[in-house]
Amino acid sequence: RSHHPRKLVLRGSGMREVFLQFLSYLRATWRKRWYAIIAAWLICVVGWVVVYRMPDRYEATARVYVDTQSVLRPLLSGLAVQPNVDQQIAMVTRTLISRPNLEKVARMTDLDLNAKTSAEMENLVVGLSKRIALMGTGQDNLYSINYEHSDPDTAKRVVQALLTIFVESSLGDKRKDSDAARRFIEEQIQLYEQKLIAAEDRLKEFKRANIGLMPGGVNYFERLSEAGSALNQAKLALAEEENRRNEIKKQLSGEEPVLLSEPTQEVAIPEIDGRIESLNKQLDTLRLKYTEQHPDIIGTKRIIAQLQEQKMQEAKKRKPVSASGSSQSIFSQQLSLALAESEANVASLKARVGEYQNRYNQLRSASNAVPQVEADFTQLNRDYEVNKANYEKLLSRRETAQISEDMESKKGVLDFRIIDPPRVSLTPVGPDRPLLVSLVLLLGLGVGVGLAFLLSQLKHTVEDRQSLKQATGLPVLGTVSMVWTDAQKRQRRRGLLAYWAIFAGLLSAYGTVLAMAWFAGRAS
Repeated sequence: RSHHPRKLVLRGSGMREVFLQFLSYLRATWRKRWYAIIAAWLICVVGWVVVYRMPDRYEATARVYVDTQSVLRPLLSGLAVQPNVDQQIAMVTRTLISRPNLEKVARMTDLDLNAKTSAEMENLVVGLSKRIALMGTGQDNLYSINYEHSDPDTAKRVVQALLTIFVESSLGDKRKDSDAARRFIEEQIQLYEQKLIAAEDRLKEFKRANIGLMPGGVNYFERLSEAGSALNQAKLALAEEENRRNEIKKQLSGEEPVLLSEPTQEVAIPEIDGRIESLNKQLDTLRLKYTEQHPDIIGTKRIIAQLQEQKMQEAKKRKPVSASGSSQSIFSQQLSLALAESEANVASLKARVGEYQNRYNQLRSASNAVPQVEADFTQLNRDYEVNKANYEKLLSRRETAQISEDMESKKGVLDFRIIDPPRVSLTPVGPDRPLLVSLVLLLGLGVGVGLAFLLSQLKHTVEDRQSLKQATGLPVLGTVSMVWTDAQKRQRRRGLLAYWAIFAGLLSAYGTVLAMAWFAGRAS
């Protein structure tokens, strides 16, 4: 510190100059003190009158509790859609003071009757939005609605209207959502029902158009293999029967010797031959439908073999004719009968071979079409299954929506409990006249001092030697003091007393107005 004495001196001189400058401004302002006191009186009188004429404001309030914890919600979990009730309530609280709701409140409380023009209606809505307060705690679901108005009945009606809108908007939104969801599901059900019917018709027409190529229990290649095997068996049987027929023809034409001593002709037994012939016809019919491994064909063959064995046993029991000529004639007749029977068998086998050949040729010609038919059938069936699954899901969702709608319509799923009905305070909550009266006094004094300072700066005078030095930049050699006479001194004292008396009157007026405001608030 001892190393910088000059800096300390400069700093001290600077502070002294600031202080002297402040004293100069203060003396200049004091010279204009009458302007200050007059301005303060005017502002205070006008301000206090305005404050006193301000209408009283009454506050109406109501509290409502939203119970979102219902026993129906866990019981119907999985059967009904569980909406986010907390989110819905939060959205309602955010949009409660929206313009449409405020216009609805104005209509419900008849406030709109005083709004003749659109500008007045706009001012009414703006005023409602400023004076309405909605407060709540998100965890407790307890909400309070407050509104201030000069008329206590109007304030109460506004809070009641807001409370009604708060409850109805939440329930109404849920009903609208449920109705919209149900209508959408009904439309989708009708749409998918039409798609399902169209898919069924396409599938039916496709089956009808490709009845021989449809995939079934046995695939195409197995059917082709079975048809080829049946064709080969039929050809083999035809070749055997043709060889038997040719042998009989040779015997009838005499190309082969016949030993009469040991006749080999068959004995005709009409009842057994008729049954054998009937079974052979039945066997031919079965071969047109089934393969040789079919149980009906195997059983028919076994019965025919048994009848032939029985016929041979009967033939051994019967004695041949004694005359050789008669034996020869009977043998020729039997050969003729055998030939006719063989011719019939050959014709039957040829028809069977032709039928099997046609089946085989049809399957071979369809070798390129069958895979495409199977692919098209798979595609159609897949489309049908998809539409059917969606249709069944929509039916299930419709039932779920119905249960959800019934659940929401029941009391207790979302219960609004009015804790405090709308009520109005007995005493006005505003305006705070004591505070406003004090603020008016401070405003008047501040404006008066500011006016005096401004006037002193507009008509600047030199108050001391330092100011004169700063103004001229010349050294001041000395000053001449003013010598006041006794009359001037008495006049100055009277003026000073008058000033302080007026100032004290201002303070007294402030105290009187403050007391009146306080007593008026207590009385109301």
